[in-house]
Amino acid sequence: MESESIVYGCIRDWPSEHLEQRCLRRETNRQVLASLPSGEAWPFLGREMFSNCTTEGEGLYQTQVIHFGASYKALEYEWRLWIEQFEALLKNLYWASAVVHLETELNGCHTFRWDSERGFHSPQENDMRVRCLWEREGLRG
Repeated sequence: MESESIVYGCIRDWPSEHLEQRCLRRETNRQVLASLPSGEAWPFLGREMFSNCTTEGEGLYQTQVIHFGASYKALEYEWRLWIEQFEALLKNLYWASAVVHLETELNGCHTFRWDSERGFHSPQENDMRVRCLWEREGLRG
């Protein structure tokens, strides 16, 4: 049996008192995620792996949280390509921070974090300024 990799995490928007701005950001994010490939057409990121609460008061207060997860065959060997696609997605979304957990059978668990330097990122920005940190946990026994 091939080695399995599990990827999961979340992308967080920033809270705002302005309802119209929050709704615009949420709708833009929804459209971007809906435009991702579906079914077997996605090699790394697909629309089925993303989800978020859409109704205020039912898991959605001020901050939109987009959660995601998927399992892959030995993804650690193509991790650079997965990161490239994830960062391309982030460029098109409104967000303040993102975290990705990668669990591998051979190389243990890793956590990757993206934090916008200004506290938020808008798709209209040409340059995505982020700090990406990664942590590595010990191998599972």
